[in-house]
Order: sequence, then structure tokens, then C-alpha cells
Amino acid sequence: MLDKNASSPDVGHYAASVILSRSNKPKIRIGNEEIDFGRHLDARGLRCAFGPVTGLVVVLMMADDRRRIEGLELTILLPCLDEAETIETCVDKAMSYLASSDVRGEVLVADNGSTDGSQQLAAAKGARLIQVRDRGYGSALRNGILAARGRYVVMADADDSYDLSDLGLFVARLREGYDVVMGNRFRGGIAPGAMPFLHRYLGNPVLSFLGRLFFGVKAGDFHCGLRAFNRERIQALNLHTTGMEFASEMLISAALRSYRICEVPTTLKKDGRSRPPHLRTWRDGWRHLSFLLMLSPRWLFIYPGFALMLLGVCIAVLLFSGPVRIAGVTLEIKTFLVGAIAILIGSQTLTCGLIAQRFAVRYQLLPESKWNYRLMSFLTFERGLIVAISVIGLGTAGFVWSFLIWASVDFGNLANPIVLRVLIISLTFIATGVQLGFTVFLAGIMSIPNRRDQALAALDQGSSEITPGW
Repeated sequence: MLDKNASSPDVGHYAASVILSRSNKPKIRIGNEEIDFGRHLDARGLRCAFGPVTGLVVVLMMADDRRRIEGLELTILLPCLDEAETIETCVDKAMSYLASSDVRGEVLVADNGSTDGSQQLAAAKGARLIQVRDRGYGSALRNGILAARGRYVVMADADDSYDLSDLGLFVARLREGYDVVMGNRFRGGIAPGAMPFLHRYLGNPVLSFLGRLFFGVKAGDFHCGLRAFNRERIQALNLHTTGMEFASEMLISAALRSYRICEVPTTLKKDGRSRPPHLRTWRDGWRHLSFLLMLSPRWLFIYPGFALMLLGVCIAVLLFSGPVRIAGVTLEIKTFLVGAIAILIGSQTLTCGLIAQRFAVRYQLLPESKWNYRLMSFLTFERGLIVAISVIGLGTAGFVWSFLIWASVDFGNLANPIVLRVLIISLTFIATGVQLGFTVFLAGIMSIPNRRDQALAALDQGSSEITPGW
């Protein structure tokens, strides 16, 4: 805000203030009057306002700096936590790339609470610095992306393990329209000692395979720390995680929303730090694996649950009439009981998967797929209860029949082996129905905020229509 007390008789004794509001619409305040003059912005960035007071007040605001900021194409983002040994080298390499290329950009360091002077070293080399209070690799990156001024962002570790002076392939792919450009260290070359043995031959290959299997991510190096992306497209994903799994969430969310993703070869050399890395092999490996599973209810719950149910049904059908001998092994009532338990566990896992899928969609962790939308539209609260009550009814009928047959022999030994099998299946049906009924109520509880939001939206649109469903 710029204040000037005018003392000229042509202007009068008025206080003029230039106000930059949150909406970026400059205003001028003269006395008690406030005049919007954002519409007076010409192509050269001059803003002028004429107030209805004695005299003429002209405010000139040059927008050269603003135009320079808005015209940046690239932000090279470096999350930093105690990287005094390498941060200067990283900033120098990033600056050298910007200087030698046709890219207008900036180097941004998102510091996560360094205590070794990394902040001052980075700023002295010309990097823009932001302080991120929330601890975690993901927090540093998310805040850095929010603060970035470039249309595109290249993120990299600040340990001097990546060549930040050679980013041409990343920028070229972004200019071609790709939303995410991943580096692939296995294609570009890994220097001796740059990647631990377990990371190179177990962790990265396994997790990359699971990423391709679960989410269809066409990436051979799922966890490469050097990647580039369209800033606005990544911000639209509304990423949540704060730790090392942030990079995985970014790639998974982009793949699930059909973003254009590609890979380019990049090199990896041994980092320049004398201390151990922040990454912990088993702890962070497990965090990544569990995160992949949690973001894929189909592979964690639905597919295994369906497979268990199918296995249990096959066993029950095969052994319902009596023992069966296969390859010299006789399968009897104990195997039948195993099949019933498989049905019970499978149904429980399957219903957990449906709840998890609905939760993930409700809180925008996953996009809603067509099959999930159709299933949830069909399985309304009332229909779910009808199915649960029907299953319980079938089980109860079978239980009563078995009990009466047993009572007919004075609760002695049963000569007909089918009676015990009907009893086992009936109890399985009752347990499954009860579980399904509680699942329906749980889904109904989860849908309350969604129905409230629909009601509010309907009121805003002048309509009272609310979509039924869980």
C-alpha cells in the first residue's frame, strides 16, 4: 500500500492509497472513496484512475516484474533438508541449464527446516527460497508446487545425484503436451554405488511392477526422484500425502485420471553427501507398498475376496454330495468346512473392498470408475438390506431343516452326510447375511455427507432432486 498526503491546491487535502486486493484488482482510495481501476490496465501495464475529487490523481504502476513472473516457463524445484554439502552444486547446475537453454525459468528451494545453513547457501546462489513448516518430503514438494511460478515444474533431490544441467528431454516432452515426464535411471545409467543393491534389484523392480499392474502406469522406474510435470495439472489432483509416498501418489493419481505420461532416460550418480540419506530401505519400502495397496481396493480387497469366494463355492459344490477322491487323496467334511470358511472370509473381504472403494471416491483419493458407479447406483440402501435379509432367510431355513432332521433321530448320529453339510452352509449364509447387513448400514452412514452435499447443491440450483443410493 502506498500512501501519499497531497498538499497541492490542485489536488486538495486528500490521502491517496493504492490497494492490491486478494482478487488482484487494484483500487485507489481517496478520502473515504474507493475506486476500482483494474479495468484501466493497458497492454504496457499502466494503471490509471480518475477520482471524482478536486483535482486529478494519476497512479502509475509498472507491471514489468509481474509480466516476467507470469512468463516463466519452468520452475526447477529442490526440496531441501540439511543439504549444505550439495545444495550449492545443485543450484549451480540448475542455473546453468536455464542460462544455456531457451527456457525462461527459476530455481526454487523448498526448505523443510534445515539447521545447517542450507537456506543461506541456496539464496546466495540465486535460488528463490520458501520455508515449509510441515515436515516431510511430500509437504516440501506440495508447498513448492504451490509456490512455483513456472508453467512446468521439474522436481529433483538436492543431493547432487541427478544431472540438473541436462533437462532438455524433460522440457521437450512437456512442450509436446505430456502431463508427467518420468526419468528412468535404468535406461539412462546408474553409476556404481549410486543405488543400494536392494533398491536396484528388489525394491524398485517390485514396486514398479505393482504400479504397472495395479494402476496401468507405463513406467519402468516408478520411484525416480527426477521428474517433470505440468504444474496446473498436478495441482488439480489435490494430493494429500506428506512423506516419501508423495511421489507415488502423484504418479498413481495422474495415471488413474488418464494423464499423458512418458519416460525419458536419465542418469544417477552417487550423491555428494557424507551423511546417510533420509530414505530408509525397509521403512519407506513398506510405506510405499502399503500405499500402493491402499490406493487399489480392487487388488487389496475385491479381487482376493472374489477369488476366495469362488474357491469356497467350488469346494462346496464338489463335496456337497459326499467325499471325493482326487489323486489318491480323499476330501471329506473337513475340506468342506474349509470351503465354507473361504466363502465367509471372501465375502467379508469383498464387502470391505466396496466400502474402501466408496470411501476413496467420496474423498477424491480415486476417480469414480464406470463399474463402481453402476454398482453403487444399483445397490441402494434398501436393495442391500433386501439382499442381506434374503441371505439370512436362506441360512435360517437350512438351519431349521437340519435341526429338525437331527431332532428326528433324538440328536444322535446322522446317517445322511448331507445334513451336516447343509448345516455348515446355512450357518455360513447367516454369518454372511449379518455381515452384509451391517455393511449396508455402514455404507449408509458414509453416504450422509454426500447426500447433504447433494441437497445443498440442489437448493443452489433451485431443484430438490437428490440421487438415491448408498
